[in-house]
Amino acid sequence: MTTKAVQKITFQEYLSYDDGTENRYEFIDGELVLMPPPSPLHEDIVHFLLVFFYQEIQRLGLDWIARVTNTGVRTLASRSRLPDVVIMTKEQRQSMSSKAPVLESAPLLIVEVISEGNSTSDYRFKRSEYAATGILEYWIVDIFAGKVSVLQLVEGFYDVTEFRGSDRLISHVFTEICLTASQILEVKS
Repeated sequence: MTTKAVQKITFQEYLSYDDGTENRYEFIDGELVLMPPPSPLHEDIVHFLLVFFYQEIQRLGLDWIARVTNTGVRTLASRSRLPDVVIMTKEQRQSMSSKAPVLESAPLLIVEVISEGNSTSDYRFKRSEYAATGILEYWIVDIFAGKVSVLQLVEGFYDVTEFRGSDRLISHVFTEICLTASQILEVKS
């Protein structure tokens, strides 16, 4: 049996990479990691949160932007993640290249919706990368466990609060939100 070696690329090559498909890739230590297509429920939750955050940003008159899926976040010199939802300042958005939309600075908030088979990445690896990057708040929407975890950065580490059912989420980024775990987890398309 022959094993083919994976050819590593640079971060600059990642930024300009285009394989001619709609595939999305994270960049992990010189390798392209194909992101699986999201399930319909995953997409519904992401869309719900995007609209919710957009309305909150407008209501509060904040100079922020909500983006989904294709906005990368550089977490380490050799890594770029593709969170499901990113909340950033308009200044951060303007600093991004149109060809390779990757944030080089920490966004205000990131949301990851757990997909089948990626919980270790979202709960463990991304958590440590996002904390090291200085991302103030990280939400993990776990469809399978029926909970929303809100991780808030305190002295370089995340404090975690879990919300289920009718629990109202508490956010340090969106301090006035009125949103429950079930509104997110039971979203209808």
